[in-house]
Amino acid sequence: MEFLTEEVVYKKTPQQLTALLYEGLIESVEQAIASTKKGDYIHANRRLQKANDILRRLGVGLKYDAGIIAHQLDVLYNYMAERLIDANMKKDVGIMQEVLTIAKDIATAWNEALKKQPTTNVAAKKAAAYEQFIMTE
Repeated sequence: MEFLTEEVVYKKTPQQLTALLYEGLIESVEQAIASTKKGDYIHANRRLQKANDILRRLGVGLKYDAGIIAHQLDVLYNYMAERLIDANMKKDVGIMQEVLTIAKDIATAWNEALKKQPTTNVAAKKAAAYEQFIMTE
């Protein structure tokens, strides 16, 4: 994960910030798994709490007017959060692994979608279209 400064964050698009949140979620769950396996339940607890915080932030950032996918992601984020709470109480690495697999699948799909986004700036296109319209009058 890249080192994030305030300046770096402000230069990211909302889509890139979401990708970073997925990265942080995956890293937190992986650390929780490792800590649980070592018997370091305090560190595992902190990592699982951080993972749940990230899931909450992902849920808050959903744009429900974008369609059914936002609602489906909301349900999935809530499921993952509940599973992490359960895993934390039971110290169950299997449940953590389940959430990790889901998180990796979502992150992979998200990153693939980011690669396929058009690189042209929508605002620049609109400005060019406006200028062309002005020139033709």
